[in-house]
Amino acid sequence: MTPARKTTLLIVLASLLVACATAPTAQARWRVDFFDDFDSYNPDNWQDQLLWVNNEQQCYVADNAHGVREVSDGSIKLKVIDLGEPRECDNVDKWGKQHPPTQYVAGRIASKNRKEFVRGKWTARLRVPDSGQAGMFPAWWILGALNNEPPVQEPDETVCWPLTGSGEIDIFEHHSDGGPDHYTARMIKSKGYCDGGDWQSMMHVQAADLGEYHEYSVEWLDGDLVYRLDGQEIYRNAQQGATFPEPMFAILNFAKINDAAMQKTWVMEVDWVKHEVWQP
Repeated sequence: MTPARKTTLLIVLASLLVACATAPTAQARWRVDFFDDFDSYNPDNWQDQLLWVNNEQQCYVADNAHGVREVSDGSIKLKVIDLGEPRECDNVDKWGKQHPPTQYVAGRIASKNRKEFVRGKWTARLRVPDSGQAGMFPAWWILGALNNEPPVQEPDETVCWPLTGSGEIDIFEHHSDGGPDHYTARMIKSKGYCDGGDWQSMMHVQAADLGEYHEYSVEWLDGDLVYRLDGQEIYRNAQQGATFPEPMFAILNFAKINDAAMQKTWVMEVDWVKHEVWQP
């Protein structure tokens, strides 16, 4: 072998060794520090969140009343159920106003005061069959841990939405007004005062087959918020990561946003949820 060819071979081998060593290291930089695969409902990870927001029609109920959160076959099913006639609802808004009687009940769980993390990466694997029905509003999102909406359980939960400490990032939100098989990913831009949220300027609408399982995630990366569908970047809020320095908790819920009649029970099925932390 000539010296030139030997040198070339050594360079190639060195490049292969570097590639083999580098790729696993890059992949290993996300370390899972929370994972729930919903083999059961774990109260150390989640609590029912009962509140009235956005003038929604449904009443959130606790302790799996009426079967609004079913855990079976390794997933949790959060539902909206039509009871057929109005019932009293004990949900209240942040000002203490009580929800009027309604015939719709639904499930909403939150990791508030259970699992809260600063930055990192949140992912859920979920599906929503029969998307696009009038009034559907399922969501997978995170909220600042100092939020002052019910339940208020710690003395520091005094910050109104969407100020720092009570910021909102929507990882997956399906609003039926736009038809089936699409969802929204976005951050809510604070206008600097209570209840002053800009829903539009940092929003992306993405097509997807919602009836099939997909992984929906958001991560803090190089100062940006990066949204991914099945691991592929679909959108980013450039240089907005520092807007959310607070610990954040996860929410999974299915809401009903108008009084259109339901043809059947609605279901969002969640296979698992995880949070990861970046390790250089």
